[in-house]
Amino acid sequence: MIAIKTKKLTKKFKDKVAVNEIDLNIKRGEIFALLGVNGAGKTTTIKMLSGLILPTSGEIIIEDMNMKKDVFKIKEILNVSPQETAVAPNLTVKENLEFMAGVYQIKDKEKKINELIKQFKLNDVLNKKAKTLSGGWQRKVSVAISLINDPKILFLDEPTLGLDVIARKELWKIINSLKGKITIILTTHYMEEAERLSDRIGIMANGSLIDVGTSEELIKKAKTKNFEDAFVSIATWGELK
Repeated sequence: MIAIKTKKLTKKFKDKVAVNEIDLNIKRGEIFALLGVNGAGKTTTIKMLSGLILPTSGEIIIEDMNMKKDVFKIKEILNVSPQETAVAPNLTVKENLEFMAGVYQIKDKEKKINELIKQFKLNDVLNKKAKTLSGGWQRKVSVAISLINDPKILFLDEPTLGLDVIARKELWKIINSLKGKITIILTTHYMEEAERLSDRIGIMANGSLIDVGTSEELIKKAKTKNFEDAFVSIATWGELK
């Protein structure tokens, strides 16, 4: 079953083509990594898929709903953990969770909040103001908040940015535990992260989707020994195209 489908998805900013006629199918319940060097078009693509900006042309279908017609319904079933940490600095961690539970009108909010506290091991920082936390902890809280409404579609933009090695591995476990339950679109500059977490990977360059496949398939296509070299080869080829 396809969760996200695009047809000739295009975004132009004046004379610049940021995203160029992308055709993409993302399966329900899979973790799909969208990779590319800075300026490749992946952030613009994510913004369109999450309903933050409108495409210039083309079509987006999410869970059988058309983004142009059903944008508000689509926004009810998705959430985003942005690259910029999305926490209220003057609220405690618990207050952040309670506030967002109220925004989404979660019926049994105490139950959901307690689930996230346990899942993300937040007990030690629960009553601390978000602004006093390290960047890594703020990142974890931000990701936890993005799950408050039990989204069917979750966009994770650089989810482990600023995390130390141990915290990163812990968050990997959480993301892996969501596989098959919700559809996750992941952007990251960590090649190991994309390889370890993703079912499939899409590589963008110059606004175009250059290739899609598993890490093994992309390594084979690029004729390299590891995924990082495969990414560099495919992305470089895309830049020269």
